[in-house]
Amino acid sequence: MIREKLRKILPEVNKPARYTGNELNAVRKNWDEVQVRMVFAFPDVYEVGMSHLGGKILYGLVNNHADFLMERTFAPWPDMEEKMRENEIPLFSLESFRPVSDFDVVGFSLQYELSYSNVLNMLDLAGIPLLSRERDDSHPLVIAGGPSAFNPEPLADFIDAFVIGDGEEAVLQVLNAVKTTGGVPRHQMLEELAAIQGVYVPAFYEVKYNRDGTIAEMKPRIPGIPNRVKKAVIPDLDHAYFPVDPIVPYLGIIHDRAALEVMRGCQRGCRFCQAGIIYRPARERTVDRLREIARQTIKSTGFDEISLASLSSADYSGIQELTRALIDEHGPQGTGVALPSLRADAFSVGLAQEVQRVRKTTLTFAPEAGTQRLRDVINKNVTEDDILTACKAAFDAGWLGIKLYFMLGLPTETDEDLDGIIDLVRKIKRLAAERSRRAPKIHVGLAFFVPKPHTPFQWEPQISTEEMMRKRQYILEKGRIKGVKYDFHDPDTSYLEGLISRGDRRLGRVLLGAWQRGARFDGWREYFNLENYLQAMEEAGLEPEFYANRPRDLNEILPWDIIDTGVTAEFLLAERERAYRGEPTLDCREEGCQDCGVCPVLGVDLQVKGGEPCAGG
Repeated sequence: MIREKLRKILPEVNKPARYTGNELNAVRKNWDEVQVRMVFAFPDVYEVGMSHLGGKILYGLVNNHADFLMERTFAPWPDMEEKMRENEIPLFSLESFRPVSDFDVVGFSLQYELSYSNVLNMLDLAGIPLLSRERDDSHPLVIAGGPSAFNPEPLADFIDAFVIGDGEEAVLQVLNAVKTTGGVPRHQMLEELAAIQGVYVPAFYEVKYNRDGTIAEMKPRIPGIPNRVKKAVIPDLDHAYFPVDPIVPYLGIIHDRAALEVMRGCQRGCRFCQAGIIYRPARERTVDRLREIARQTIKSTGFDEISLASLSSADYSGIQELTRALIDEHGPQGTGVALPSLRADAFSVGLAQEVQRVRKTTLTFAPEAGTQRLRDVINKNVTEDDILTACKAAFDAGWLGIKLYFMLGLPTETDEDLDGIIDLVRKIKRLAAERSRRAPKIHVGLAFFVPKPHTPFQWEPQISTEEMMRKRQYILEKGRIKGVKYDFHDPDTSYLEGLISRGDRRLGRVLLGAWQRGARFDGWREYFNLENYLQAMEEAGLEPEFYANRPRDLNEILPWDIIDTGVTAEFLLAERERAYRGEPTLDCREEGCQDCGVCPVLGVDLQVKGGEPCAGG
């Protein structure tokens, strides 16, 4: 039925291949031969969702299990949504074209707070009640995971259970629990899920508020539920599942290449970086294992590029050995290697030179701040000399472009730090003129700082949109340099991201109200409308500034305190104090344990330089 209707409407929508499925390596299992059926739901368009490595891992992992199947669904673009509603086509999976409501489990991937309106829209298109409390035993279990799930509270009204942390083992445990509790009341199944490490069931927790709107108490409603939910963690990445036959899309996607996850986590300790905290500790795959994964993936897909994926690829201990081995083995067949994340140093330039022997396009560095004082505040362990040396090496090696990324609105930032950005760009521009035959392009990206949960800056206020605009104008007026292009993140988008990312469960009313006003694809400039949210905030009796612009008291109960990342609050507070003193924190794998707490709390034996295990690990 759905297929027949699709044949009529697909010629009328943009990029119909988003909705046709049947790609190379897609898995189509017999619906009746499995016991639990799950659909992976990505709340953005196909091209974005199919570039997500985590989804590829879970898709292969679940489908490798004889008792389970996983299919995929993505947010339909507004033109497709309109046709689906006109023709009464429910949200469907790409493998079997079954309605999403037919599945036992619907799992959303939460990569970005501005995709939350799409979560609600996809539930509505599927015919699943938006509010968890309105679902009964006939409805699928709605779960969610991903980095944004580390503050689950804004979506607490809509999600039955959150999977916090590494999903490889936790998702299989969830599906096993669903299998063994089949036929029992929904509440009883959720109690079984809540006993799994990394699973948070918001309905089982009660939140009380003080008169000033801050949280007075968060506690379990029923016995046996943990006071805090400890994240799930895969201690041995080398033996963890990794897909060697990922789906090959029919249309171009954002990252259209083979991805190798060389390591998970990062030891750098940048104080603004949420990923650096929630993915701790740093874990690596061996060079031999990665070479075998690459070999099998190229054979099964035909991709002509291998991307070495991690938060900081250049920090992988075997990076030189791996890149050379991959180039030697696959280069003669025309397969290249990509390094998506580089440090701003000459070592990284040397690596990039090794993998881009044929064509040199653009190198990307992220100094983050324009002065050494501010780089010390955020623990960005890179000096101006490192940056200039890296740029010098790049221009000498023939690169035709440099991308630089900075943040505006960091804690303690002054106009002198903005001047530092301009001065640094000018120095790089002079280097380019001195060392290149052709004038390289210099692209400067500037994002506005969002204080994220679980970071040392989680207590800091976000600057107002008016201050964002002032800083933007300051850079544009004082930083006019021929051949330099500035690209600023949208202030309203940054403001909404800050508001939602540090919100509590009262924001559920706001998300619902904004969606009812038409919020969709808020991460896309052509559809973003802050007014949808401001009106919904007013209707809910909430103040945007309370969430976005208010400094948090150091003793305040934060909405995300219910989640235990393994990193202690004492460490985060100590890091905040070091930030204000401008003191760096050393790399734990190079200089020894820095007492963040994650290894002993999570039972991980992290090996640091010299072969000694991390304290307590």
